[in-house]
Amino acid sequence: MKHLKVIFVLVMFCAVAQAQPFIKEVTAFKKQDSISFPGTGKILFIGSSSFTLWKDVQNDFPEYQIVNRAFGGSTLLDVTRYEQDIIFPYKPKQIIIYCGENDVAGDSTVTGKIVFERFKKLYTDIRSNLGNVPIVFVGMKPSPSRWQMRARTIEGNKRIEKFLKKKKNNGKFLSVWNAMLNADGTPREELFIGDRLHMNKDGYKIWQKIIQPYLIK
Repeated sequence: MKHLKVIFVLVMFCAVAQAQPFIKEVTAFKKQDSISFPGTGKILFIGSSSFTLWKDVQNDFPEYQIVNRAFGGSTLLDVTRYEQDIIFPYKPKQIIIYCGENDVAGDSTVTGKIVFERFKKLYTDIRSNLGNVPIVFVGMKPSPSRWQMRARTIEGNKRIEKFLKKKKNNGKFLSVWNAMLNADGTPREELFIGDRLHMNKDGYKIWQKIIQPYLIK
């Protein structure tokens, strides 16, 4: 009977995890906050692994207070799903988003337009809950391992950029695309680690130079 109870608990845990992807990561954030809440009114980084793996993000922006709540593998749908946990409690003075690559890579039917619609939903939710907090979207990068998906990625970037251009001071699109390409238009492999998806320190140096001028002190 005891073994059956253990099996039942494991099955239920797996079912919940499947129904709520990334719940482990979000729960870890909440536990961390319960021990030491980072406070409100800071710059919030959210999105997928390119932000998650930016371990030196605070050191790269020493004059700014950064809260990083990105989790690897996430799509825009996932970020929106957990917005009550990873965005709104911090009442940030600015939100920096990097997401969308996994939307494209995870489903061949996801077009650039769908990526944009998912971003628009997240943007609208943030506006409804946090008013006119400035939002910066860092455009999807040209990852070598996902180069065959570039048409959909470029389309998504263009749609989001066009949308944010209309938002003036409260919305900004930052492109990292051209800065990460060779003269022949191919991705700069030397900016990435072995998986050809995630960046090394040289890649993050490029991002730091592009993002810093738009951060709010």
